[in-house]
Amino acid sequence: MATGRTHRPASRSRGIPEATVARLPLYLRALTALSERSVPTVSSEELAAAAGVNSAKLRKDFSYLGSYGTRGVGYDVEYLVYQISRELGLTQDWPVVIVGIGNLGAALANYGGFASRGFRVAALIDADPAMAGKPVAGIPVQHTDDLEKIITDNGVSIGVIATPAGAAQQVCDRLVAAGITSILNFAPTVLSVPDGVDVRKVDLSIELQILAFHEQRKAGEEAAAAHDGAVPAAPVAHEDTTDQGPDGDVPAVMPA
Repeated sequence: MATGRTHRPASRSRGIPEATVARLPLYLRALTALSERSVPTVSSEELAAAAGVNSAKLRKDFSYLGSYGTRGVGYDVEYLVYQISRELGLTQDWPVVIVGIGNLGAALANYGGFASRGFRVAALIDADPAMAGKPVAGIPVQHTDDLEKIITDNGVSIGVIATPAGAAQQVCDRLVAAGITSILNFAPTVLSVPDGVDVRKVDLSIELQILAFHEQRKAGEEAAAAHDGAVPAAPVAHEDTTDQGPDGDVPAVMPA
């Protein structure tokens, strides 16, 4: 199989919008699930629902690929799987190096979905000398001193950074200097890269914070709705407005 070091994605030359490129993996995931169930065809409405987009957007996205469904039949599932896989470059072998083999890096190394999607973990790298030679997911960990040689020897296409934030930029600089132009960053920091280098950031804490925002907003809306729908309590006359102490009732109107 060819490696990806000299290949540039066809989508750039063909002018496919980045928003469409970002949705292609969603379509592929839904189509793969259909294929595994031996579903031969799918309508744009069904596929859009499975991918979480609207059908008009899906049809527009597929038009960039030159793929049009047949009226009354829909899209051929197997052909679309092939077509999108080819467009994303997944019909090739993409060697990947993971730098930082802590809990997250080890989990990534053990993830079984890489191989089935066109990615091969070629090397695992860590700065801790005690990790050198230790097998993780059947791959011996190598020391960062050899990073550049490892990248060259394995024809690595994509670098994955799973280091602590403080080490991420230095690792990124070394990856770029060694010829890596695509980086997936799990470190909780923003990386500075030169033009021509693509960085995708995955920050779980940010995603959780966004979810917390929505939860807080929903709770506020529910409280407001409950308040608006509540029946006002009838006014209660108080003949004695004297504070009754810490365990007593607070008077409706505090004395001046």
